[in-house]
Amino acid sequence: MSRALPKNSSAIAAAIGLAVMLLGGLVTAGVWYYASPNYFRVGYEPLQPIAFSHQIHVGGLGMDCLYCHTNVKESPHANIPSTATCMNCHDAAKGNIKSDSPALAPLREAFKTGRPVEWMRVHKVPDFVYFNHQVHVTRGVACVSCHGRIDQMDTVRHAEPLSMSWCLDCHRNPGPNLRPAAAVTSMSWDARTEPLFATKSQGQFANELIRQSGIHPPTNCTGCHR
Repeated sequence: MSRALPKNSSAIAAAIGLAVMLLGGLVTAGVWYYASPNYFRVGYEPLQPIAFSHQIHVGGLGMDCLYCHTNVKESPHANIPSTATCMNCHDAAKGNIKSDSPALAPLREAFKTGRPVEWMRVHKVPDFVYFNHQVHVTRGVACVSCHGRIDQMDTVRHAEPLSMSWCLDCHRNPGPNLRPAAAVTSMSWDARTEPLFATKSQGQFANELIRQSGIHPPTNCTGCHR
């Protein structure tokens, strides 16, 4: 009686099964990465209507984030500075910096007409996510924790994924991202330079801050989805 299957059928089946498992793993890994914010958000760096350099203004000139983004301590949303704020430094009538630069022509036109500069938004969470700048900033979460080293960026780019898992990692262990509220806009603050905690590690300093400020970030769904 002849065999219905070849002698090596078991080996063939095992090889096919292994190939299917490997392919499934590769597809899963590909979707996990390429369909995640780590791929399609991190590194996003759109061209802006005016070549505003944070590297020059923040890193070189030492401008504080709050000079332009004035309401992050009082509002859930971070504001884009008005043209009037920019013209405090670049208004020809005041004899200020680069007031006749061709690169700033769109700024002067916007100021003259009252129409805002159409900046391209870089950082954005989904519409179904509730994020409050005021709560984070006043509790000591630094700008650099979410936006990266803005002071080193000539063109602003998306530095962190801002995904749910990324946010939950911080909510479960906020210590590494905490600092005194007065230092939230500093790009290079270090706990070891804090006079009151100079002899303590970042972890010890964060524990002090968590205890003093009653910091208990939510990890339940309603904390961010409302």
